[in-house]
Amino acid sequence: MEPTIAQIFENVIKGDRSGVEENVQKAVEAGLPAQEILNGGLIAAMSEVGARFEQGDFFVPEMLIAARAMQAGLGVLKPKLVEQGVKAASKVVIGTVKGDLHDIGKNLVAMMLEGAGFEIVDLGTDVPPEKFLAAVNEHNPSLLGMSALLTTTMANMKTTIATLEEGGVRDKVKVIIGGAPVTESYAQQIGADGYAADASRAVTLAKSLETA
Repeated sequence: MEPTIAQIFENVIKGDRSGVEENVQKAVEAGLPAQEILNGGLIAAMSEVGARFEQGDFFVPEMLIAARAMQAGLGVLKPKLVEQGVKAASKVVIGTVKGDLHDIGKNLVAMMLEGAGFEIVDLGTDVPPEKFLAAVNEHNPSLLGMSALLTTTMANMKTTIATLEEGGVRDKVKVIIGGAPVTESYAQQIGADGYAADASRAVTLAKSLETA
């Protein structure tokens, strides 16, 4: 691996935000292709972070710190990606459902997906079904992710899927759900396309649905 890209990889895993920014800038100034910096440095590092999380070597705080460092690097790299015409894997609309103000899990999933090369449209928290529908119509994503941390707000996932059906867009987007009270059987019950127990698995699920 090219030394500066190897350094970016290490910086992301350590969660060294300023190191990531500095080395991405250095790689850009050295004329390295933006795609190479993205794939070899940022995406590869987040993939390693996900693997370490699944092995139990990393926990949520380490994932968050690494994801924030990756985002800082992405901020430096984005103008070059645009300039060199590098397209995101695909687009994901994500949000926490109506009535629910929790966002740590949703934010981590969004950052991990961004770290895997997806373009993220984050609707925030307390998102009504109509807003999810409007975002699908506006952004034409391949995936829609919903999060809920309360058993009382989980029902709004079902309502949102029904709203997508009524709006005639359900077959245009794959729906993935997650959050503490959510289960695989609930996902099947409400007609979602997939369920992920954590941010790392959400990335694996998103990739598998994207190619399905």
